[in-house]
Amino acid sequence: MVIFKKVSDLQKFISLYGKGGHDIGFVPTMGALHKGHISLIQKSKKENKLTLACIFVNPTQFNDPKDYEKYPVTIENDIELLEEAGCDLLFLPDVREIYPAGTRQERKYDLGYLETVLEGEFRPGHFQGVCMVIERLLTIIKPHQLYLGRKDYQQCMVIKKLTELIGLDKIVKVRICPTLREKDGLAMSSRNMRLNDEERKTATVIYKALQNIKETIRKGNTQTVTNNAKKLLSENGFKPDYVEIADAASLQLINDWDGERKIVALIAAFLNGVRLIDNMELN
Repeated sequence: MVIFKKVSDLQKFISLYGKGGHDIGFVPTMGALHKGHISLIQKSKKENKLTLACIFVNPTQFNDPKDYEKYPVTIENDIELLEEAGCDLLFLPDVREIYPAGTRQERKYDLGYLETVLEGEFRPGHFQGVCMVIERLLTIIKPHQLYLGRKDYQQCMVIKKLTELIGLDKIVKVRICPTLREKDGLAMSSRNMRLNDEERKTATVIYKALQNIKETIRKGNTQTVTNNAKKLLSENGFKPDYVEIADAASLQLINDWDGERKIVALIAAFLNGVRLIDNMELN
């Protein structure tokens, strides 16, 4: 695996590679890698001649500076995992390489409804920061395929919207891959590293809450099932930001279900100081 820290060196390599990046599969990460990330690398390797991972903890998407400071950094282990997975290239830039003019936002991304609900509501500015870094990375790398995990359901939708806004939707194919879970159902996440042993056991309640919603959802009012999920979380020490049911294609929140529409349940909740998110398609 070849590691690049400078944009110029990476772009020189891509240029010499000869095809303008059009057979490159790209997996953007913030490090603290787990099997979910590695599954994206493996998927890319099957579908592209060259697989490029990026590790960059992006400061512009943290609306809480303390959260940015606490984000786990495990770079040596990350490199080992990527090498074992057969990743071809790793881009490991610092903040100045990604934001040479500084982190001040130069443009406003018109994300519409997507930025007003769920993560958009509870983490103001978060998706603007996501768009900033992804636009910069796509501009640098010009990949053919971009691989994302479904655990960040709303973020996947935002990034697909971004490719339309910047005119890359016909050039970069966004591949959304399944959420990987631990044996007890907990969605794999870098933030799980911040949980102690007792919190780790408790964290599975989010998965149980999603399962309960899936098993009890019926045509008509959905308030009872979401309230029951909130109660289950609260009784186990969580502080929920939201428990919602939404249209799977648009994220339009649904309080009354027609029994046919494709829907997804989404949860965000704090367990002590660690904020966990998860989702589950219901039909």
